[in-house]
Order: sequence, then structure tokens, then C-alpha cells
Amino acid sequence: MSLDIRISWLESADRTLPLPSYSTKGSAGVDLRANLAEDARQSGLVVGPFERVHVPLGFRIEIPAGFEAQIRPRSGLALRCGLSVLNSPGTIDSDYRGEVGVLLVNLGASEQTVRHGDRIAQLVFARVTPVRFEEADALSESIRGQGGFGSTGL
Repeated sequence: MSLDIRISWLESADRTLPLPSYSTKGSAGVDLRANLAEDARQSGLVVGPFERVHVPLGFRIEIPAGFEAQIRPRSGLALRCGLSVLNSPGTIDSDYRGEVGVLLVNLGASEQTVRHGDRIAQLVFARVTPVRFEEADALSESIRGQGGFGSTGL
């Protein structure tokens, strides 16, 4: 089963870049490419150590009701360059119709350059289950109980 996602390029976008796509048949996420402003396409976007930047992708998407899209880091980029998604995973709600972008952070010790067309993140779609909260005077017991962070061991 596949999910149909409508995508619309922004007027300023470089439409010669490919649409988000899977790198392999077994990939969970589609690759997202930097679609930089025209004046930054040659030089790229420099990200200093511990600096955070918004990287434009050049498109908007329409996510069906009952789903969300999660922007996640690319593990190779994180390992080799120290670049990661700042609010990982970043959630795109089904009712959002604005430009999609990626908040990157450089956790490395040296500056990194994001080039126009670079694969910078991945996008995974997930079903969303609406919930209702009910007030309760007590909760059911569990093995873990009220143990906090790290209470299950190393």
C-alpha cells in the first residue's frame, strides 16, 4: 500500500532537482534535498560549529488527514559531518500547507557547507491516532512504577 502525497514547487525553487524519493527499495524515508535560494546555489550554505540554520526544500506538500510526516536526520551526514536535524523528529501536520524546510544543527567542531541539491534529511510518513484524555484519581500499577529516567537499567 502506498500513500499519495501531493507536492507543489515554490516559484523560487530549482525544479531540476528530483522530487523526494527513496534511495533503496527498503528505505523507510524519502531523501530531502537542499533547494537553496538562487544567490546561494553556487556557494552553498555554511554552517559553523554549534550553529543552526533553516535549509529550504523548495516545496509544499499536502498530507492526508490521519497522517503526519517526520523529518529525521540522515545517519551518514550526522556521523561524517556532525549535521543533524535540530528538532528531531520535526513533525509536519496534515493541515500544514506552507514551505517545508529542515532545521539543521552542526554538532561538529568544524564548519560544514550544505550544497544545493545535497541530501540533508529524510522524511517518514506515519499514521496518527487521535487521543482523548480522561482525568483519573489513580493509574493502574506497572512493573516499572514511578521509576524515572534510567530506571530500567543501563
